[in-house]
Amino acid sequence: MESKTVMFSTLFLVWLTLVNGSPASLKEGRLFKATNVSWSSYNFKTILSWGPKPVNHTYTVEFSRVGKDKQRNPHCIRSTETECDLTNDLDIKGVYSAEILLESLHETSDYVDTPFTRSKTFCPYNDTLIGRPEFKFEFKKKKIVLIINDPITALHKDGRSLNIRDVFKKNLKYKIEYNKAGSTGKKTLIVDESIAEFNNLDEDQSYCFSVAAYIPSRKGDKRVGEWSLPKCSPQEHKTLFEEYGLAVIGGAALIILAFLIAVIVLIVVCCKRLQRPTTISKETIV
Repeated sequence: MESKTVMFSTLFLVWLTLVNGSPASLKEGRLFKATNVSWSSYNFKTILSWGPKPVNHTYTVEFSRVGKDKQRNPHCIRSTETECDLTNDLDIKGVYSAEILLESLHETSDYVDTPFTRSKTFCPYNDTLIGRPEFKFEFKKKKIVLIINDPITALHKDGRSLNIRDVFKKNLKYKIEYNKAGSTGKKTLIVDESIAEFNNLDEDQSYCFSVAAYIPSRKGDKRVGEWSLPKCSPQEHKTLFEEYGLAVIGGAALIILAFLIAVIVLIVVCCKRLQRPTTISKETIV
């Protein structure tokens, strides 16, 4: 009787497994929504990312401009990746949101509606991080001039790469922080163009500069881009004439000349005085 009970229980478990699947297969069959959906954008190179890595499912990305129809990037349909490059799909001034759809690898699914996770809104023009600019020094008549190179973006037009000046136009400014080398006291200057002149600096000092793109129309800390690495101007080494001027050097030369003449005259007088007693002695002997 007991053996029959055990056999019946075993057969029941086998039947249950065939109908509903094993506990392990049930676990594998569960679909988890995408998590940590976020936008990252650097010089308009825009990536949508999420997690976790898929096991028995794929992801499809749908994105849309606010108030417009949904779109799909062909590289992000039924994908096993956890990121999608949307750089070339977005209008730079548009406000977008995206949905990460979860789709089973099997054709049939118990879900009436496809599970999805929605992202926060994103606008490339307002949200992309502007990278650090490069700059160089020029020296013109006791002035230090900064020549700033506008960072190149991931955008293209007419076969060429656009820089941030092409995108932001007059809305682009640069914020410059500078200080004497070795000093902690910093000053700030905001300029409208990609060139900045500094006239009232101490001529014999080296100054250190850092530059960042500045977009006044943005909000909060998104107004300022990534700061450049600090760069210091060379300390100027002046010639003697530049340092003291012709009048001072001429005056010093006259003083030295007068001193030499006085010394020479003094030596001549002393020599004559020493020779006079010898001459008198010779005359006395004769």
